[in-house]
Amino acid sequence: MVMMLKGKAESLEEDSTRMIRQNTMLPTVIRLRQFVQVPFRELPLTRKNILQRDGNCCQYCGYKGDKLSIDHVIPRSRGGLNTWENITTACLPCNLMKGNRTPIEAKMPLAREPRRPLSNLSFEATKQIHSGRHKEWSKYVIGWS
Repeated sequence: MVMMLKGKAESLEEDSTRMIRQNTMLPTVIRLRQFVQVPFRELPLTRKNILQRDGNCCQYCGYKGDKLSIDHVIPRSRGGLNTWENITTACLPCNLMKGNRTPIEAKMPLAREPRRPLSNLSFEATKQIHSGRHKEWSKYVIGWS
């Protein structure tokens, strides 16, 4: 709102159900009049971000629920690192069944190979669109249809 009041941004989409003042609707999408380069900030590797990346779903059996854990595709005891490409979501039974083996050795293929999210911004925006909170963002986020 401050940027809009200063004339640095303009509103593209507004929430007609929420009013700020008598004739002013709450903006949900704004456009900067002049682009400002923001330094790249890598998305932190946290349990919450891994669960969100994997859709709160076990990558071995598809279970969705509360009893999810984090699994190293290549076990740490075998030199596996704490990286986006080596950590995935697993339910407790699958994690115990896989144990200290790779998915190939355990004959437990992954539903999706773990990857680093492309960017923090697209990751956050995609979460908001998926949640149904800001569906109007979908036409402004690259790679989302």
